[in-house]
Amino acid sequence: MANERLRATLRASSFTEESLALHLGLDPKSVQRWITRGVVPRRSTAHQAAQALGTPLAYLWPDLAVDPATAAETEIVRLYPHRSATPRELWLDLLTQATGRIWLFANASLFLPEDNPESVAMLMNKAAAGASVRIMMGDPDTPEMALRGVEEQLYDAIPGRIRMALAYYSPLVDIPGIEFRLHRTSLYNSIFRYDDEMLINQHIYGAYGYIAPILHLRRVEGGDFFDTYIRSFERVWETAYPIQESNFHRQRQALLADSSTAALQQSPALEQR
Repeated sequence: MANERLRATLRASSFTEESLALHLGLDPKSVQRWITRGVVPRRSTAHQAAQALGTPLAYLWPDLAVDPATAAETEIVRLYPHRSATPRELWLDLLTQATGRIWLFANASLFLPEDNPESVAMLMNKAAAGASVRIMMGDPDTPEMALRGVEEQLYDAIPGRIRMALAYYSPLVDIPGIEFRLHRTSLYNSIFRYDDEMLINQHIYGAYGYIAPILHLRRVEGGDFFDTYIRSFERVWETAYPIQESNFHRQRQALLADSSTAALQQSPALEQR
């Protein structure tokens, strides 16, 4: 049976069968079969087509409609009792596989570059390949980060850990394709997005980050679990500011400039020996 809803939607859009197929990376005959024979595409492909056409997936292919409650449960891949129990290779695997969006939101996330030293270079390479990389970390010079240190009974160690993490991530500043911002919010959850997968460090008042659980989500059409955390990330992103505007960055740049000047001043003295 022909899919008349899809036919009418396609006619009302700016797409043709050929251009929609090209947009989706498919043979035009595939789109023709969806219309004339009522063939139902794979869920991921149908989701992309519905997004391109600006129409709900369930309207075009009712068979793919999912009960929201069931979809939300399906989005849960696994819950780890502690961040320290998360397999190290999982972080690298998700980063390696991501091609479109890589978003990191934490106070410090110092464990990422320390446990996976190659991750900073990987982020740089991902941006060069066209991925959208967003990094959002705490501003170490704000009262909010000092308060977090008190809450975790680490005191000035929290701003110190953030400064150390920022030093690791500093090669990513001003790299095309990478947006680097600092925030000063109360961190309820650290969010690490890799395309349609996500790791969430669910912080606990008075507990260190590595003790708090990790929730692994994978986006499913019809669910809203994944998108709830996306909305949280974006609300903080709107209030965050570029790292270039922070005291940390200005102080770091001044130190680097002083180091360069000192090195130049020492060079003639060394040559005279």
